Amino acid sequence: MRAPHPDKPFNVLFLCTGNSARSILAEAHLNRAGQGNFKAYSAGSQPKGEVHPYALDLLRRLNFDVSGLRSKSWLEFAQPGAPQLDFVRSCLTANVPVASRAISSIGRAADS
Repeated sequence: MRAPHPDKPFNVLFLCTGNSARSILAEAHLNRAGQGNFKAYSAGSQPKGEVHPYALDLLRRLNFDVSGLRSKSWLEFAQPGAPQLDFVRSCLTANVPVASRAISSIGRAADS
């Protein structure tokens, strides 16, 4: 893992299946709580194409800016020009194909 640098935040990708709620909430939360030390992204293996309205409602009620949030495929992060990822946190049980890109650490959620 690279050393922390005040001018370059750690890039974190949250992966879920639909990228419509859990990973979106995690992205929004870390972008706020990380106070510039982290830049969070989210994606899904089978994205729904829209963020769940309850997730958006919750974030709005908590005064989050939801304007940039969208449901997207993890394949966006395997394309040239995609952000170099420092961490990936997955709630998937399958292998994560994005791992072929420059990922320093991979986390996987425990089975529920």
